[in-house]
Amino acid sequence: MKITQVEPLHVGQFMFVKVSTDEGIVGYGEAGTWGHIEAAGACMLRFGEYLVGRDPSAIEHHWNVMHRFSYFQGLAINAAISAIDMALWDIKGKALGVPIYQLLGGAVRTKARIYGHIYEHSIEKMLEECQVKMEAGFTAFGHLNPFLDEGHDQVYFKTHVKKMREAIDNTERMREVVGDRVDLLIEVHRRLTPAEAVVFARGIEHTHPMFIEDPIRPESADAMARVAEKIHIPIATGERFSTIYEFQALMARGGVEYARVDLCLCGGITGARKVAALAEAHNVQVVPHNPLSPIGLAACLQLDAAIPNFAIQEYATGFEAGIFESRPEHLGSNIVDQVPLPLNGFVDIPSGPGLGMNLLPDAQRIRPPLSKPISMRPHFDGSMVDQ
Repeated sequence: MKITQVEPLHVGQFMFVKVSTDEGIVGYGEAGTWGHIEAAGACMLRFGEYLVGRDPSAIEHHWNVMHRFSYFQGLAINAAISAIDMALWDIKGKALGVPIYQLLGGAVRTKARIYGHIYEHSIEKMLEECQVKMEAGFTAFGHLNPFLDEGHDQVYFKTHVKKMREAIDNTERMREVVGDRVDLLIEVHRRLTPAEAVVFARGIEHTHPMFIEDPIRPESADAMARVAEKIHIPIATGERFSTIYEFQALMARGGVEYARVDLCLCGGITGARKVAALAEAHNVQVVPHNPLSPIGLAACLQLDAAIPNFAIQEYATGFEAGIFESRPEHLGSNIVDQVPLPLNGFVDIPSGPGLGMNLLPDAQRIRPPLSKPISMRPHFDGSMVDQ
């Protein structure tokens, strides 16, 4: 079998790759740089120059060539590699008639626990959505931001004490609504300084969150480890990492307990299983990141099935067209042939060949290309706010 075409597909807010072969088998993958997806698409075309005419089954070989041939790596480049890697695994699974997890050593589990997104601009709406998600059967909520998802058009300023007390109070109110039925996965989205992160985390310890995610900007492993030393809530981070080495540096410093590897950014299934092995050696749990389409979810679920240190899977119920609004269905459900549906807080691992899911032929008609505008929320002093 030979690769005949590597085609980027900009569908709505997503960037996919379609890899075709001379035997008619087609593989799909997804790129995770949602702020720069056009750049990832350009990289796919570049890698196509190398891949066309080659055997798609040599996945590890191609993964290394794409990462190492030019000396340079980066988010858009690695997102393209990630998408292509997924597509090659999809092709191999389809060619052999087995799900990808069978090629990774077989299934450890047949179901994956999931958490749904809650995006809202006010605490009242967040509490309402907590009730809705509980009634839908979810046992964990993520993207749960007690600092709220207010719009970029709103100028920001709060005193330190008001900022901390309001967020702590919001977390307490969420715990009161859900009781012990639901795990709270607190998402801060890099909004705090290390000093603020310590104060906030200590203030919500009594609500027993499963973890606190990205309490500070993730670029510094030393700073994240400094926060981890001072708080008693596990830290989840890693969704912005594009190499296994960033995870290694963080784990070596004790800066993470839940590795948020993004299969659409950190090397696809090949890269993510390397991260999972690193995490296993450090007794760190894996929570794959996927705020993207069901194609990304399908790749995550194949990994989830095959690793012993899987904890819980992100199941994107919001962020439609980049808007922070909660929804009942998985993001992008209308552009694939099937989506695993939640039941009692779990989904079944797809057992069909390859990813167990395909992009619809008219996906681009259903969702015309959409790009994220470049903007940041302004602070009252004229600077910008991470949000």
